[in-house]
Amino acid sequence: MTNSADTHPDQIPGYDGGPLVHLPELLDEPLFWLGHLASGASSEEAAELLFGADYDATVEFCRQMSARPDWPTFSVPVATGRLYVVYRNLADDMGIDYLLDRPDWDRAERLATDDGHFMGPGLSWPELTAAADNGLAGGSTTDPDSRLLLLLPAFGDSAVPAAAAERLGAALRARTAVEDPERLAAVLLEGQGPCGPARWTGDEDGRRINDGSYSFRNPANGFALSPDRLAQVATALAP
Repeated sequence: MTNSADTHPDQIPGYDGGPLVHLPELLDEPLFWLGHLASGASSEEAAELLFGADYDATVEFCRQMSARPDWPTFSVPVATGRLYVVYRNLADDMGIDYLLDRPDWDRAERLATDDGHFMGPGLSWPELTAAADNGLAGGSTTDPDSRLLLLLPAFGDSAVPAAAAERLGAALRARTAVEDPERLAAVLLEGQGPCGPARWTGDEDGRRINDGSYSFRNPANGFALSPDRLAQVATALAP
């Protein structure tokens, strides 16, 4: 088992599956981003803005991704630990898992899952941008735009600042070939994926929690992370 500080994990602690393979070169492929962001394009307008004339090419690219015998894995270091994005290539249970691992944990914790049974959100907007912008070396990329888009499907926040659309639009312009990145950014932030926006709050125990019905970070859910883990997640992701 490799340490959570490694950028080429053979295994993520407590996470079954794989083999995991580190493929940062995929982040330079525009079609990768169209497929990666597809779950957020739930409206007809969003789908048209995202895929444009590249829908068939994106479907074929995603088919090839899911047919791989390995599981493409990406990582983003955070204040305490590392976020992992894993393409779970199980024939009967494909999806993308968003996990957090800390050096003091014996297993990584799942924060969100992007598949037919979406779970999340796992990140607030301040946590998302903090991970994108921290400049820490050792992950799949230090590029803030790539990091923002990589983690975007795990995000959901009802208190998105006015500048968010400009920020997301700039990332889409830099990393994709969509024709109207600014409009696409506004539409993606309005819908925010299958679970939609969630309201985030803090508490006296240092936890950063939300009210999402499908979120591991909502203590009201029976499947939520433990109180201790919720506090440790908040510390690891602190802006």
